[in-house]
Amino acid sequence: MTPRRPAGADAIPAPKALPADTRKPGDGALYAALDLGTNSCRMLIARPSGGQFQVIDSFSKPVQLGLGLEASGRLSRQSMSRTVHALQVCRRKIEQHGVRRMRLVATEACRRARNSRDFMRMIRRETGLPVEIIAAEEEARLAVISCAPLVNTQTEQLLVVDIGGGSTELVWIDLRGVEPALRSRAIMRLTDGFPDGAAGNARVVDWISVPLGVATLRDQFADVSDDPARFALMSWQFEQMLEDFAPYITGVRADDAFQIIGTSGTVTTVAASHLGLKRYDRTKVDGLSMTSVEIDRVIHNYLALGPEGRRADPRIGRERHALIMSGAAILQTLMRVWPTSRLSVADRGLREGLLYSQMVRDGVLASDGLMGVA
Repeated sequence: MTPRRPAGADAIPAPKALPADTRKPGDGALYAALDLGTNSCRMLIARPSGGQFQVIDSFSKPVQLGLGLEASGRLSRQSMSRTVHALQVCRRKIEQHGVRRMRLVATEACRRARNSRDFMRMIRRETGLPVEIIAAEEEARLAVISCAPLVNTQTEQLLVVDIGGGSTELVWIDLRGVEPALRSRAIMRLTDGFPDGAAGNARVVDWISVPLGVATLRDQFADVSDDPARFALMSWQFEQMLEDFAPYITGVRADDAFQIIGTSGTVTTVAASHLGLKRYDRTKVDGLSMTSVEIDRVIHNYLALGPEGRRADPRIGRERHALIMSGAAILQTLMRVWPTSRLSVADRGLREGLLYSQMVRDGVLASDGLMGVA
């Protein structure tokens, strides 16, 4: 399949580079990565530390930038105002830490909105931050790179799934031509794009950006009052959007050499619920392997709770209760389409991929090292 953006995509060129940082690579310079999505604004500030990076500061706030986008095709004034306030907090953090190296990106909501260019100008005017709208392919690639340390040495076919607020990225990678011990490193070498594949390299069989995420899928079925019926409809709708994805068309079957890695708030929430965590613990969730039976059990429990029960459940959280079932519908669909007994959980994504790619290009983090988060 020829890679394409979702309908209405409107990626714009990156802004002019900021003044170069004169410090030598490896002297502890800080890097910032910001992910402005359909539902949340999230940022990490980190420094390279050997073969990994150490997080110095972070920020996350649900801004609901895409609220109402499905109906109007535009970002609302209220949503843009909420987002700008969050970005002003990010700007203060960047200034406080003296960060000079950064990449700040916006994704699906801004790709689709008719007034996204006006919003970018508003961000520049109100915050001075060089936020850029990235294409769906780059978003998918960065999510894949962030998951590289979780790739098993025995994995020959890899599916990385990033369930976002406005879209879901799926990337299918063939690793059979890569030595088992080098497969994680081969994923990291995708920094500069999705190659057709050569000897010793990871081969991207296909990728797709489905213009349905937890927020957009929920909005499409907001008028369905019956909880189980809405869940079934969301699952069916998402599967219909996979018809152009080559592995779906050819009926690729999962086996012991197949691995699915899921990265998103949905996946980590399901994992935390499975573990029965009263308080979220990234060290217990990131890298966890869940069976399809365990995932189904959690989702069935969510359905049994109903909307009010999910709202009150501390494992789901007040910020995610309205979105968890649309995300669960996407997750369960993927586990059904490619039957496999396990899912690898990644508490990492676009921000980590942005940090990694910046550090590799600056030569402060070895591209053949195993990236992690200190």
